[in-house]
Amino acid sequence: MKTLKPIFTIFFILFVLAIACVTINIYFPEAAVQKTAEEIVDEIRKSEEESKKKLEKDVVQHSFSLIPAAFAQEEETVSTPKIRSLKQSLKDKEPFLQPYFERGNIGEANDGFIKIRGEDNLSLKDKADLRRLIKDVNSNRKNLYAEIAKALNIDESQIPRIQKIFAKSWSENSRSGWWIQREDGSWIKKQ
Repeated sequence: MKTLKPIFTIFFILFVLAIACVTINIYFPEAAVQKTAEEIVDEIRKSEEESKKKLEKDVVQHSFSLIPAAFAQEEETVSTPKIRSLKQSLKDKEPFLQPYFERGNIGEANDGFIKIRGEDNLSLKDKADLRRLIKDVNSNRKNLYAEIAKALNIDESQIPRIQKIFAKSWSENSRSGWWIQREDGSWIKKQ
C-alpha cells in the first residue's frame, strides 16, 4: 500500500502539470469580420441613389462574365434574418444621425458606438431626441456585433474585437468634417 501512494502522487502531479500546460486557442476569423464590417457599414451609409448605381454596375459587370459570379467565388457574406433586420433598422436611422454628425454633436467612437460630443446648440427637445436616437442606434449596433459573433461562431469574449473592427469601418466610411475618436481617446475631424 505504501508503494502505491508515491505512484498516485506522481501521476497526480503529472496530470496537474499537463492541464496547466494546455492553452486555449480561440479562433477569430479577422478577415471575415473585416469584410462583413466593410459591407454592412457601406450598405448602411450609402444613399439610395449610390446603392442603385452600385447595383447597376455590378449587374453590368456580371452579365459579361463567362462564369456566373455565384460560382466564381465562395460566398463570404454573413447574413441572417436578425442581421438583416438590424442592418435595416440602422439604415433607417442613418438620415436622422447625419445632421448631428454634421454639426459635431456626435462622433464615431473607437469602440464601435456613437458618442455624444456636445449638446450646447440643441434645444431640450432636440437633446432628448438625440439621446433616444443614440440609445437606439447603439443598442442596434451592440446586437449586430453579437449576431455577427453568433453567425461566425466566434466566442462572446471576442465581441470587443468585432467592435474595434467595425469602429474602423465606421470611421473610414464617415464623411469629411465628422468627428472620429482615435485609439488614444482623442477626437479629430475627418479630413
